[in-house]
Amino acid sequence: MSYMKTKHIRIMPDPTKKEIEEAFERIEKMDQFTMCRIWRFAPESSWIYLRSDLPTGSAFVERLFKHFGGFTPEISKELGWE
Repeated sequence: MSYMKTKHIRIMPDPTKKEIEEAFERIEKMDQFTMCRIWRFAPESSWIYLRSDLPTGSAFVERLFKHFGGFTPEISKELGWE
């Protein structure tokens, strides 16, 4: 999927129905460590999981924080900040 670059922000296009369905499937299969890594470092390819205006964003937050309980000290330490 392409996106437009502006001087300071990137404007992401709306995903297709198929992209949303595939993202839901990936979210359901993600482990806690992977979700924490995405949440902390937000790689560009993870935008569909973190957009609060998409149902995938809500599903991601629900699974990471309610299902798994969010970050643990061990996961946070293993991930680091770089």
